[in-house]
Amino acid sequence: MKRSRINEIMAEAAELIRRHGFVLPPFANWTPEEFIARREDARHIIEARCGWDITDYGAGDFDRMGLFLFTLRNGRLADLQRGTGMCYAEKLLISREGQLSPMHTHVIKAEDIVNRGGATLVIELYGADDQGGFDPDRGVEVACDGITRRLAPGDKLRLAPGESVTLMPGDWHAFWAEGGDVLIGEVSTVNDDLTDNIFREPIGRFAQIDNDTPPVHLLVSDYDDWLGAPN
Repeated sequence: MKRSRINEIMAEAAELIRRHGFVLPPFANWTPEEFIARREDARHIIEARCGWDITDYGAGDFDRMGLFLFTLRNGRLADLQRGTGMCYAEKLLISREGQLSPMHTHVIKAEDIVNRGGATLVIELYGADDQGGFDPDRGVEVACDGITRRLAPGDKLRLAPGESVTLMPGDWHAFWAEGGDVLIGEVSTVNDDLTDNIFREPIGRFAQIDNDTPPVHLLVSDYDDWLGAPN
């Protein structure tokens, strides 16, 4: 993806988020230079990979297959493994009308996917085989706002604003917006986007960036190159 396009998507997303009455945390507005200057104080933000995240899944067509994300907070895997401490994470996502977030699952993460506002969020669901792989013949049992739903393979949930679904590790899912853009909330156990996204097709989690212009804000995928590990 071109950096100029990423900068545009950030501005468009920030405006949509504001329209829905949500305010991003202060570090969302930092320039790259501010982030560098404050990298010691921002140790947890960097290590937890909180912040801006825009992906085309390496396919080069964001409008067809892509997703906007902002990780608001994220805990520590060591805490989750120990069963105490900061074991949770929270994100905002934006799915554009007709834009696919492709079929995937997680090995560790359980998540609530919440339609925070906008149009209808469509989620297509399948179960896993005994090894956790995609099973086209297996359905799933999920909770929608606490109510159990038993779904056949490939059934689609349509979530209106305010509605949600709880997905467990091994629940294979793809999603997209229908009838307009959707602001999505994700509340989950600790999030690890580097290793805990298992896609049905051989695609990448992060975009390849063409730096045709400087970044307005850093992506989480920029942190290693721009910030390194805090001292």
